[in-house]
Amino acid sequence: MRDSLPFYSFLKYVAVGPWLKLFFLPKVSGQHNVPREGGVLLAGNHLSYFDWLFVPNALPRMVRFVAKAEYFEGVGIRGKLKKFFFTNTGNVPIDRSGASAAEGALITAKRILNEGHIFGIYPEGTRSHDGRLYKGKVGVAVIAIETGVPVVPVAVIGTDKLAPQGKRFGRWTRPVIKFGEPLDFSAYQGQQGDREVLRKVTDEIMDEIQKLSGQTYVKDTYAADAKKAAKAAREARETDGGSAA
Repeated sequence: MRDSLPFYSFLKYVAVGPWLKLFFLPKVSGQHNVPREGGVLLAGNHLSYFDWLFVPNALPRMVRFVAKAEYFEGVGIRGKLKKFFFTNTGNVPIDRSGASAAEGALITAKRILNEGHIFGIYPEGTRSHDGRLYKGKVGVAVIAIETGVPVVPVAVIGTDKLAPQGKRFGRWTRPVIKFGEPLDFSAYQGQQGDREVLRKVTDEIMDEIQKLSGQTYVKDTYAADAKKAAKAAREARETDGGSAA
């Protein structure tokens, strides 16, 4: 697997990347913390789909992510275009040999890292619906311990203002991208089956992300659960309002 792709380079250095920098003027710091070669696990917070653009655009190396296998299996012109785009922008389909999508994603991530590439992961599992940082899932710890690669925490600030969830347009703001110092979890080698170790490692990664982002940290709740609770509360209010009317 190449560390760069022609189409990816075209988007990054010609068609999209320069315009992102020119229009949004992102403030980037800590790029020197990302190793110039070898496998690197890039773990960040997730506020907006813009995160997927600004973080890779801030680094000289290519960043890879896993994507649903369906994106690579489409038929017809639309399906082929979608496959071309995802294949040539650093995305890799989830390995379906796993018993579940989550297990398949872990298998794929470990393969990418063992091949010496940068792999991007959002430990929260989904975008934050309210700008807060939520409890990380332990998959990030499993990958870190099994591969032994350095984990670089990264935080984005302001991308949720550019593209708020549930709204077509946001407002202009200057996004901030911060890369923290690499974290080494080699001391836990062979302990990826210990849930306490996995929780400890995950929490340490999330703590570093929070220090960079300055977000309010909800340590005891997963982002997906918080979204469901917020949706249920909103629907209940709407129902009560309708009943009162």
